[in-house]
Amino acid sequence: MPLSVLDLFTIGIGPSSSHSVGPMRAANQFIVSLKEACHLSNCVRIEVRLYGSLALTGKGHGTDKAVLLGLEGERPESVDPDTMEGRVAAIRESQQCQLPEGPTIAFCEETDLLFLRKESLPFHPNGIQFSAFGQHGQPLAVTKCYSVGGGFVVGEDKARADSATPLVSGSAYPFKTGKELLQLTSDKQLSISDCMLAIESTWRSEAETHARLLTIWKAMQDCVTRGFHQRGILPGGLKVRRRAPELFDSLARRERENQASQTAIMEWVNVFAMAVAEENAAGSRVVTAPTNGAAGVIPAVLHYYVKFVPQANEEGIVRFLLAAGAIGILYKLNASLSGAEVGCQGEIGVACSMAAGGLVEALGGTPQQVEMAAEIGMEHNLGLTCDPIGGLVQIPCIERCAMAAVKAINASTMALNSDGTHHVSLDRVIRTMRDTGRDMLTKYKETSRGGLAVAFTEC
Repeated sequence: MPLSVLDLFTIGIGPSSSHSVGPMRAANQFIVSLKEACHLSNCVRIEVRLYGSLALTGKGHGTDKAVLLGLEGERPESVDPDTMEGRVAAIRESQQCQLPEGPTIAFCEETDLLFLRKESLPFHPNGIQFSAFGQHGQPLAVTKCYSVGGGFVVGEDKARADSATPLVSGSAYPFKTGKELLQLTSDKQLSISDCMLAIESTWRSEAETHARLLTIWKAMQDCVTRGFHQRGILPGGLKVRRRAPELFDSLARRERENQASQTAIMEWVNVFAMAVAEENAAGSRVVTAPTNGAAGVIPAVLHYYVKFVPQANEEGIVRFLLAAGAIGILYKLNASLSGAEVGCQGEIGVACSMAAGGLVEALGGTPQQVEMAAEIGMEHNLGLTCDPIGGLVQIPCIERCAMAAVKAINASTMALNSDGTHHVSLDRVIRTMRDTGRDMLTKYKETSRGGLAVAFTEC
């Protein structure tokens, strides 16, 4: 299937794109498939099996809650985050699920939602199996699927197939690698964002693409604003205190009093990123960019562009998102966006790379400079492990978003201060990231069995 920028930037709920957004979509899709096969009305029991990383860190990532709501027909784009806890509590108290346009079935998590921590499915660490049964225990349907990062869900047939196809088959603008993308910009005498806009026009008008990308930007702004004003302790048991509101108040006060420090710009970038990351950790509405664990990076760099670049405008925001999306698609096609597959380099590293390239594009850089910035952004995140303490997207994830946002701005500055000529291509660094992820021990890939997760426990 061809990929759109709007496949990478989706509005959903925290705390994890692969462990909450993906499973909610998968559960919803299973119910839809039962309805299409005329099995829904005969269904009296559903069993859900979670494998690998989903089983190991699913509790901390809210996978159980996502599955329950998905079975009741909710989707990440439209579910109300403020009512989720109450809905889940009601399901658990009654031990019943109301299938959309179908019957109410008994659902006991102890027997019907299984976390198989010592088992895995063959094609990806984030495996799920849904089984539906009739009145006499006969199987009505069994579906295996995978939450492969960034909220993407693929079925077993898709997982078996080779998905490395050009971005838009039959289009005048197909590309699968950074080299091919740069060649397109040269052949067509277009910027990267212009090439992407032409590709997006395969599905919708330019005006609609602009409007939908600005809707994504509005959701990012709303998330930052909400994060500035939500105080207290994040859920999950680690008792992590939200820091963004206090930092925002301090920065705003110093700005009003003309007492900004020499590091004020960096502090603003930090607070933009942390506000989003804390909202994500709380299970609120965020933009997957390209994952939820890394959701704070791109909004922070875009807010930097709007607040501190005098010539910033809506067109620059759209160009930023189009170019960042092109870079993200390269990682999706040629490596992975899944922390459970390649570690956090596939989440924070990719977000940093996307943000760096997007900022160069918004600032009028050449395609070569965009590619260079994206390469720098990943080069200095290679080997980054995914080892969340307690399986929660809090430590080190919140601060990691802030660090990556600052790093992305620095990468863009380095690229803009050059002619775009460099030794390591974006394609090579993507391959290196992929290979590094394959070599990384499984315990460092979203299992909470290594790294900081273990160090914290030992302390």
